[in-house]
Amino acid sequence: MSNESIDRVGVIGSGTMGSQIAMVCALAGYPVVLHDIEGECLNKAIGSLQGHMNRRISKGKLTSDEVEQAFQMITISTSLNDLKEVDLVIEAVIEKLDVKRELFAKLDQICPKHCIFATNSSTIVSSKISDATHRPEAICNIHFFNPALVMDLVEVVKGPHTSEKTATKAIQFVESIQKTPVLLQKEISGFVANRILGKLMDEAVFLLENGYASHEEIDLVCTKALNHPIGPFALMDLTGIDVNYYVRKQRFEESGNEADRPARIVEEKVNKGELGRKTGKGFYSYQS
Repeated sequence: MSNESIDRVGVIGSGTMGSQIAMVCALAGYPVVLHDIEGECLNKAIGSLQGHMNRRISKGKLTSDEVEQAFQMITISTSLNDLKEVDLVIEAVIEKLDVKRELFAKLDQICPKHCIFATNSSTIVSSKISDATHRPEAICNIHFFNPALVMDLVEVVKGPHTSEKTATKAIQFVESIQKTPVLLQKEISGFVANRILGKLMDEAVFLLENGYASHEEIDLVCTKALNHPIGPFALMDLTGIDVNYYVRKQRFEESGNEADRPARIVEEKVNKGELGRKTGKGFYSYQS
């Protein structure tokens, strides 16, 4: 293992994002430790990945041998100590700042001094986490889009604490896993894509809450008139309505601006546990 190269990767959080990021890295030939505090979540993640990979095999996009080799590159673990030899950690846990800070402080004591810490968050910038460690220069955002197995672009974001060396290594890593990196030289919540998308989401929710059109009709307009691949409500179901809620809640707590408060209809969905595809119901039903 060289201090100048990324040879082993750790991914923390085995939800949709974390598990798919781990598989992207494994397919590119990286040994990966996929960590979660719940063993059941890890087993569920592997089962989900097997489904994704089987579909790729059936479509001729991958061979059985390639898939088998990728799974052999992934080690699942419920112990953070198993990340003691990785060169890059990508965190993909819940969008709560205190959880991330506590996690990074623990990793700081476990991982090698040269290890880069990256958060996949697109709303919690790394400067809010970096001082929880003794290596602020090695902290950045590496933001994959959902679904990570499919989406090509990855946003790499430098904080004022992030060294040029860390940014360069992050960009090179993204290229090595066959993704297209975009480097943001300054932090801003939401980065590029989600700041633009957020405006669309806000307007879609406004139109729904005020009775101008149904969520189905709004999605139809976006896909048929704007040529978007998926409508805003279907997209919220895909990424998790709770993710949208926590992002807005965090923003509101920071700004105090009523315009940043989570939308009533989104909060109601979260309170009902209707979080989208992962719970079988969101704005749409997925029970079948």
